[in-house]
Amino acid sequence: MSMKLDTIDRRILRALQRDGRLQNLELARQVGLSPSPCLRRVRLLEEAGVIERYVALLNPAKVSMGLTLFVRVWLTGQDEETVNCFTDAVRELPEVLECHLMAGDCDFLLRVVAADLDSYRQFQAKYLGRIQGVQSMKTEIPMQKIKQTSELPV
Repeated sequence: MSMKLDTIDRRILRALQRDGRLQNLELARQVGLSPSPCLRRVRLLEEAGVIERYVALLNPAKVSMGLTLFVRVWLTGQDEETVNCFTDAVRELPEVLECHLMAGDCDFLLRVVAADLDSYRQFQAKYLGRIQGVQSMKTEIPMQKIKQTSELPV
């Protein structure tokens, strides 16, 4: 169930999405509250699951994972066992940042990172292509990143 967010909650969420390391005093100043009510609101947002966790966003190129690829995957079937086998295997692969069950042409869409094309090819041959139930894959290579954000429009 979603929590009813007011204007102050939305300001808090926008500020924390921009900088999750904001100290409560600064956050309170930015959203127009005193520190105690601000902290109480943040705790309520955390407890309600609106704020799931805090993370550090890394620069992929600085950690030798500068290549992003999108992989469309077709399975041999869409039965529960085949789908579960695939999703269980993908969850164990740290190179797969996102995995989406799709409606439409392919069964799954993955966002994968790698150091370079050779590294990706090895990953594909050694791991992705060997997952039981994978019938075929098509890799899409983006030429330019236009927009990437983790900020939701609240």
